[in-house]
Amino acid sequence: MRIVAGRNRGLQLAVLGPGDPLAHLRPTPDRVRESLFNLLAARDDVSVEGARVLDLFAGTGALGLEALSRGAAEAVFVDDGATARALLRENIGRARAQGQTRVFRRDATDLGEARGAPFDLVFLDPPYGQGLGATALASAVAGGWLAPGATIVWEDNAQQPPPAGFALLDTRRYGDTHLTILRAPGADAG
Repeated sequence: MRIVAGRNRGLQLAVLGPGDPLAHLRPTPDRVRESLFNLLAARDDVSVEGARVLDLFAGTGALGLEALSRGAAEAVFVDDGATARALLRENIGRARAQGQTRVFRRDATDLGEARGAPFDLVFLDPPYGQGLGATALASAVAGGWLAPGATIVWEDNAQQPPPAGFALLDTRRYGDTHLTILRAPGADAG
């Protein structure tokens, strides 16, 4: 697993190893991340450059760290697993991104109130097939974590229907990985 493009292009991320079977760690493959970021770059209504990124169910942090490598201003990683947080910290160190990142030990389905500016770009990569993505999005909306018109990239094992108020921008399938790209409700939504 490596960073695909940007200032940290080619940086090897921590090896997952056997990991914790209960951690549900399933990093997004390099080729899927590359395709995803190419999709985002091709859109006129999405900018990774300067974005505040929220990585829910962050796991190894590969999605948020890829965004930082490509010019995002900040990334906040949320994961309640000890194995994931240890890998996150190692990967943040490898990327020398300590000043641009924060790691929260928190359940992504119960975020509570945001204590800072909302996020422009959200990666949502819950354990597949458990219905946790919709619950996490509802929690993010309720807590004020999403900027009006934020872009959400939802990775799951099937295309996900947009929750009420969200607009579907695109869907793609890569093997058993489905990406659903949404626009959050708000004044800037298109």
